[in-house]
Amino acid sequence: MEDARRHYLDLIRHDGVTLSPELARAFATVPREVFVPDGFHRRDGRLVLPADPEFLRVVYSNDVLVTKLSGSRPISSSSQPSLMALMIEALDVRPGQRILEIGAGTGYNAALLATLGAEVTTVEVQADVADRARSALARAAIDGVRVENADGYTGGPAGAYDRIIVTVGIAGISPHWIDRLLPGGRIVAPVEHAGMHPVLSAGAGGEVTVVCPAGFMSAAGPLTARHPGSHPPPPSEPLSGLDPAVPARWGTTLEALAYRDLWFAAGVWHRRVTYASAPGREQSLIAVLAEDGPGSAVVLPDGAVLASAERCAAVALALADRWWAMGRPPMRAWRATLASAGGPILVPGPWRLTRP
Repeated sequence: MEDARRHYLDLIRHDGVTLSPELARAFATVPREVFVPDGFHRRDGRLVLPADPEFLRVVYSNDVLVTKLSGSRPISSSSQPSLMALMIEALDVRPGQRILEIGAGTGYNAALLATLGAEVTTVEVQADVADRARSALARAAIDGVRVENADGYTGGPAGAYDRIIVTVGIAGISPHWIDRLLPGGRIVAPVEHAGMHPVLSAGAGGEVTVVCPAGFMSAAGPLTARHPGSHPPPPSEPLSGLDPAVPARWGTTLEALAYRDLWFAAGVWHRRVTYASAPGREQSLIAVLAEDGPGSAVVLPDGAVLASAERCAAVALALADRWWAMGRPPMRAWRATLASAGGPILVPGPWRLTRP
């Protein structure tokens, strides 16, 4: 088991995460298998049970473990460990802090936070998921975590917190969380942007920075409210009718992170940008969807554009060229301020670059 957990840390670090000694110790000591006692589904949908020979190997992989489905749709999980690590590091946890977690899931993330010395209240809207998380925390002998079956939008029982972490994809920040945040506090949450849920960090004064790209299961209720700045959701089916519109012209193919930098900027500049799949392409692509009809265009990592509508191709080309001409700014260079969207949530905007 020691070898498995040591390899586990290597896998997390291999994904570009710098682990503090305290967080590395937490990942090495909290038994992830205790939080998935009934097994889980892998990313490809395959069920893995505790009796299966691969169970522990997959538990200690750097991958999401899906623990509840609604039909074929995942609705609860243990997130990818490297993403958990990035979010916890961005939270800047200190011993003795009071932390509110929105979305208990398996309870594993709360266990990591408690192992860092925090006092954690984790709120879960699904009663059965909350019960299982509570039981898992008890089996793992984790102290300092209170599991509440409550609506995450309200933040659960009354209390003030130094930090708030959200483990489900949302359209914006609940104003109730801001009310719960102590001076100098911080919220780390995956907030919808152009079809994905990049992780954002928001201070008590509403200032927003980008932590990393990510994709999360979406919340329900007011936390997913549409607003004037909302992007279209990713199409459920691959885009059709895409033909070459612009050839490759950058002389290079963008690596995955740089391609996501382009996606983030495109989403800032145009509200019809999202992610979509295309026939014959394994990775999801930056897409521009027509406002009134089925037309679309996608930007490939080499700068080529495929399109089914000329107007969408023109927008996609302009967005890609603008990002390239500005020196390919990374998503972490963007800043925003939380503001009311005229509904139940606060959203970041307008986005601005901190460098030319």
